[in-house]
Amino acid sequence: MNQNKLPADPLSLVLGILALVMGIAGCCCYGVTAIIPLIMSIIGLVVANKSLRAFGENPEIYDPQSRNNVNTAKIINIIALGLNGVVVLVGIIALVFYGTVISSAILEGLEHGDFEYEEHYYESEYETTIAPEDTGSWDDEVYDIEDDIKATSLDSVQ
Repeated sequence: MNQNKLPADPLSLVLGILALVMGIAGCCCYGVTAIIPLIMSIIGLVVANKSLRAFGENPEIYDPQSRNNVNTAKIINIIALGLNGVVVLVGIIALVFYGTVISSAILEGLEHGDFEYEEHYYESEYETTIAPEDTGSWDDEVYDIEDDIKATSLDSVQ
């Protein structure tokens, strides 16, 4: 008696294994990479269920080993679906949480006016300069330096 493989025998198994491996490898990327394996596992599960339904309607023409392979693929796809579903759910929750925290911080800052420019002290390796409000004006220092440069350059020319 000549028995055939179920239509989803290799396809659902490959989709299930790829979805599981990609889901485990992409767990660290919260939802972004888990969407593709989630879709792959759904497709693999649907195809496996159709093949098992076809086996149930006419079991004489299909190989029992092919049915076992499709059952294994169905289990792998269910595991991959659960894993990737959890990763996508955690990614969505993290996105909502951090989005809420960031937007509330921005709105609070806008309400309280915390985004104004503040003068700070600037330090370098050689000298410490203080903001203009603290020393009066930098204009005097700038003119003094320019006068020194002009005097030095005129002395060197003569």
